[in-house]
Amino acid sequence: MRRTSGARRPAGSARSKRLFAAVGALAVFGGIAAVTQISSAGERRQSANTRTVSSNCVQPSPGSTSPGGRTSTTQTWQNGRWVRNHWGDGQMSVAECQSVKAGNAPVTTLASGVSCPDVTGRLPQIPAQARNEVDRNLALLKTQIDEANRRLAAEGNKGQNFINNTILGPLAGKRRAALDRIAIAIGRVAQRPQGLEQLATCTVAAQGNVNNGGQNGGNNNGGNNNGGNNNGGNNGNALQALAKDCGNSRLQAHDGFQNGNRCVSTAFGEVGAAANNPSLLITQFPNQVRRNQAFTLRVSTRNLVRDRFLAAGQGGYYLESSVLNGEGLNRGHFHTACRMLQSTDSAPTNPEAVPAFFVATEDGRGGRQADEVVIQVPGLPQNGTAQCAVWAGDGSHRVPMMERANQTPAFDVVRIQVN
Repeated sequence: MRRTSGARRPAGSARSKRLFAAVGALAVFGGIAAVTQISSAGERRQSANTRTVSSNCVQPSPGSTSPGGRTSTTQTWQNGRWVRNHWGDGQMSVAECQSVKAGNAPVTTLASGVSCPDVTGRLPQIPAQARNEVDRNLALLKTQIDEANRRLAAEGNKGQNFINNTILGPLAGKRRAALDRIAIAIGRVAQRPQGLEQLATCTVAAQGNVNNGGQNGGNNNGGNNNGGNNNGGNNGNALQALAKDCGNSRLQAHDGFQNGNRCVSTAFGEVGAAANNPSLLITQFPNQVRRNQAFTLRVSTRNLVRDRFLAAGQGGYYLESSVLNGEGLNRGHFHTACRMLQSTDSAPTNPEAVPAFFVATEDGRGGRQADEVVIQVPGLPQNGTAQCAVWAGDGSHRVPMMERANQTPAFDVVRIQVN
């Protein structure tokens, strides 16, 4: 279904065509006070040998590794934050894999970003006389987290002990001092808030690596979702479900890697309230570009905390249940993909094809208020009509669940002519 955009205008054009449809063949964006972009991920794995660096190094899926012989993980400092790019969902070229096996390159452990307890929601009504001092220290708390995330982006691959001693320990000390100043400022003119010091400690959840036992512990939690729902019940309704877990499936268990003909036993997880449903919009895009011309897409998200991403190339696909934060908002990331359409009159015949561009982005930001992220597309290699889609993902790449069936999921699609 296409419509002509109204208030929203493509960059450099007064009119544009937009496609609104569920896009199943693409996947998009997520955070670490660094934008994480995973590009051109292949959907298949030839064998279990691709899953650990301790096994034989095999040729990765087509289009899954970084271009120009670069390493699978790169990072740059852009606009006040680290931008970390993970090409191919963490898949390595044969040469890079062999280098890691030989001990010449580190096996990267990704961290999901610094997660700290919410302070604002724990404060009483702030007296006007204390407002300036409280606001100053609240801003300082955010700055401290940003600084810790920059350090994490640069050195988060040195292990949990390093993170605890060098990043989280000093951060807790700084937060404790700022929280104490907030309590003192309020206490001068009103009752001093109690227990703020308990909000000083932050955490970092390691996302695992490609050498942590092969498959991040698998994906079955004991076979069928910790017991699952094998009693044949239907939660009190009269509907007869064909299956509610993998207990009677003839397919082998899904193991966190991108393979089909598997049964996923990971629990769906937490569903947010309807009012907290993530939403997403492409706010700016070109109507037409030249072949191999770089361009940008501006993406706005709301109710999506972009702080959770488990690399699919390292076994994080469908591995983790959906999780809400303390405000009831989805934690995850979003994906951006562009594919060339062979026809605009019928659905694509090759949904398995690797898109011309694909990144998954997390930057440790996002929340209840809308904000924007700029996606840089290095160019599309062939002439024709490109379908560029953006959609939200939870920590393990599923579109976030919704309270009601008649809510629109967080996705958007545009078409761009490539000449």
